[in-house]
Amino acid sequence: MQIHPCGPLRGSITVPGDKSISHRAVMLGALASGTTHITGFLMGEDCLSTIDCFRKMGVDIEVTDGEVVVEGVGLHGLCAPEEALYTGNSGTTTRLLCGILAGQPFTVTVNGDASIQKRPMGRIIKPLREMGASIEGKNDNFCPLTLYPSELHGIEYRLPVASAQLKSAILLAGLYAEGQTTVVEPTPSRDHTERMFRALGVEVETEGNVITLDPPEDLHAVDIAVPGDISSAAFFLVAGSIVPGSELTIRNVGVNPTRTGILDVLRDMGADITETNFRDEAEPVCDLTVRYSKLRGVEIGGAIIPRLIDELPVLAVAAAYAEGETVIRDAQELKVKESNRIAAMVTELARAGVDVEETEDGMVIRGGRQPRGISFQTYKDHRIAMSLAVLGLAAHGDSRIADHEVVAISYPDFFRTLESLGG
Repeated sequence: MQIHPCGPLRGSITVPGDKSISHRAVMLGALASGTTHITGFLMGEDCLSTIDCFRKMGVDIEVTDGEVVVEGVGLHGLCAPEEALYTGNSGTTTRLLCGILAGQPFTVTVNGDASIQKRPMGRIIKPLREMGASIEGKNDNFCPLTLYPSELHGIEYRLPVASAQLKSAILLAGLYAEGQTTVVEPTPSRDHTERMFRALGVEVETEGNVITLDPPEDLHAVDIAVPGDISSAAFFLVAGSIVPGSELTIRNVGVNPTRTGILDVLRDMGADITETNFRDEAEPVCDLTVRYSKLRGVEIGGAIIPRLIDELPVLAVAAAYAEGETVIRDAQELKVKESNRIAAMVTELARAGVDVEETEDGMVIRGGRQPRGISFQTYKDHRIAMSLAVLGLAAHGDSRIADHEVVAISYPDFFRTLESLGG
């Protein structure tokens, strides 16, 4: 894929449905009694992997252009699959699914692609075992994972890191546990699971960083409208901020407060972003308009990191075009994503002429000079690919994005959308 430096980006777009919410809508719809109609579902490879896994366990799921219809089988209605459940490249599918499978009366194996087989699963194995789950993994830390029939009991578990995937895996196992399940977070992470639980009739309470769940007798199906993914909107927020003369609007974006760290940081950097048409549905939603502005370096770290962990690669691009120094710290979690996103971004930014330095838990970027277009490597990581494409929009000279098809994991139409705006 070739990226040419462009003039102003202008127009109004919608971005694909939120990936995190799409996963959870299928999972909880499958476990509910009744029919769940999901609109705005993300038709990306990761979310389609979730659908495939539940179909293999006897859940009837119909996919059309307009919606996904899930015929729930009830909390105890899943069937043993005839083969291993394949989660593709999806860490969310893998980790959340293990929480559900820990309480099933059948043996099942979960495996993913080469990337998933390198991503640590010990962090979910430990609490699930404390709940009574019988689970085995390669070197006790990696896929494939095999889960055996177990009787679960509720626990209180303090998360070692703020991770919505880990928290959700424990809470999903708590649906099948005897007694209360309590999770204590070091700092708040995205709360889509808790919100959806409440919508389906599950008693879950949040007090500060403590989440407590009482196991329900059943879940009751509701229709779910998935808002636009702020992680996908982030690429256009940065693009609009760095390409001179740009003004663009991204409609129907989910602005759950546990996900809006990207807005806080860009505004701290001097970005011109306004919110309109706000409405608070199951998830808060609004339209975002971004206009070009000169950016400045900032420090990004601490409690805000879980609120923007997936947006850090494209924030590194914003930092490359900002005046002054940007420090990203406390971001060790980036090392265990689809790629080591710290090393990947530092390597590619440096190749493009950016003054950047890798640190143990992040990076230091000294911006202010125009990057040059080069042939970028993506490390087969969708967020790296899209971040580097944004970098190329304002670079000196043309850029090429290797393995650009990887964007299909979360945003199949990314390049077409970018082109429609003048990219």
